[in-house]
Amino acid sequence: MTPPLADILATARVVALPMTTRFRGVDVREALLFEGPEGWAEFSPFVEYSDAEASVWLAGAIDFGWTPQPAPLRSRIGVNATVPAVPPGQVDAVLARFPGCRTAKVKVAEPGQLLADDVARVRAVREAMGPEGRIRIDANGAWNVDEAEHAIHALAEFDLEYVEQPCASVDELAELRTRVNYMGIPIAADESVRKASDPLAVARAGAADLLVIKAQPLGGIPRALDIVAEAGLPAIVSSALDTAIGLAQGAMLAASLPELEYDCGLGTGALFAEDVADLRPQRGEIPVGRLSPDVERLERLAASPERTQWWIERLTRCHALLVASG
Repeated sequence: MTPPLADILATARVVALPMTTRFRGVDVREALLFEGPEGWAEFSPFVEYSDAEASVWLAGAIDFGWTPQPAPLRSRIGVNATVPAVPPGQVDAVLARFPGCRTAKVKVAEPGQLLADDVARVRAVREAMGPEGRIRIDANGAWNVDEAEHAIHALAEFDLEYVEQPCASVDELAELRTRVNYMGIPIAADESVRKASDPLAVARAGAADLLVIKAQPLGGIPRALDIVAEAGLPAIVSSALDTAIGLAQGAMLAASLPELEYDCGLGTGALFAEDVADLRPQRGEIPVGRLSPDVERLERLAASPERTQWWIERLTRCHALLVASG
């Protein structure tokens, strides 16, 4: 059941968190937080997303705030460092914000940059982490099949753990996986799961070796667990640049997976100059458990009245969609 809008609005707070480094075009991350009977939850679809897509995020937030969650199987989650599309000279400073992380996810295919920039960045990460570090790359679906094949060849020398969402469509992923299968570099699907009307299509098509799942965009922890179970593929839990409240939901999802072979992308709190609570990686891990925002930080990080009103209106529209869908 979707709770009344008034119950959500009663505790709703909109925050604007400054980033230490521009990430996916974002300098300040906005989110709407609210408290339900089970604890605090986060509603933070990216601003360009439609109300229809954003309403799924709201369903995930409501589920976390109003519904008891599955019992965790782990108390701590290993996480990866996240390296934005920075110049090679900034890599060491970024990695320093992720103490103890043995894995790094490197953003590639940034608009306005070249493959040579990606190669230089990944090389800098490999040099910083040494031969035992694990490196995965994420193209956010920006390459076509030929570009992706060429890029994977160019980056293979750095011993990639996997390539995340190299192409946008399931058909492209399937073709690329066939082309590069001999290289032994797994293909992971992110947007093809969380932004798809059928999140299982990528598994049925044999288009990916791994799934990258996110709690809020998939409508909550129970639904995300169902998708993983039906897909029958290994899963990695990642954030959508969440505040600490959303990261706590992601950690609870990771803690509930029957198997968890990979470090998860839940250390992104380290990319914020300040957060509403502290869930930054320590010794390469984050703890599992619900969090409450710090009251003083909620005040200091509050969004402007104009942005707060924008988020309240968005919440209202998305709530109406959930009520209409039953």
